[in-house]
Amino acid sequence: MRLILFDIDGTLISAGGAGKRSLNKAFEEILGIKEIFKNFEMAGKTDIQIIKEGLTLAGINPSMSLVNEIIERYLENLKVEINNNSKHLKPGVKEFIEFIYYELKYPLGLLTGNVEKGAIIKLEPFGLNSFFCLGAFGSDHEDRNKLLPIAVEKFIKKFNSHIDFHQCIVIGDTPRDVACAKPYGAKVIAVATGPYTVDELQKTDADVVVETLLETNKILRVFY
Repeated sequence: MRLILFDIDGTLISAGGAGKRSLNKAFEEILGIKEIFKNFEMAGKTDIQIIKEGLTLAGINPSMSLVNEIIERYLENLKVEINNNSKHLKPGVKEFIEFIYYELKYPLGLLTGNVEKGAIIKLEPFGLNSFFCLGAFGSDHEDRNKLLPIAVEKFIKKFNSHIDFHQCIVIGDTPRDVACAKPYGAKVIAVATGPYTVDELQKTDADVVVETLLETNKILRVFY
């Protein structure tokens, strides 16, 4: 048995900048601050982490009540912003997911910094939500390095079946995806469809680094 866990942004999809625009709008609408995330590095971070860092950057106390207010406004904005012509699936995603789901029949999950409602909104236009039986999200914990144990716990509760970390495979596009999985003994496939190059990802502890998910044969070596 394997549990295959996917990151979203940069790995499965590009939201066409919808996430950053939605967060910028939330900060402007609630706090009157424009373009707070214009030159901000978001890749691999959780939504709550990003919001707290944005508030700190603006010199504002990042209380959870304010963070939650921003999240709610962000989600409302995201429902609109995701409908843009720049959003797209990353190469090979649909074929790869369908192969695992229908042929290998391994359970699929999400391991993402997105809050759960945001993840659903981002994946809905691509018809991907139905493939994933569970997820560990930024709304479960703001520290991405705590998400893999949460995913395993959810799997055990959902299927009443034990699974070890070494049976998990995390697929992501940033060094943070690698760092959140390898210390637990999980396998990691790093894919250079986000902001990091193959060379940069090869400097991490990823088990396999690929240009895209089209490199199925190389990826599947990790599965067996």
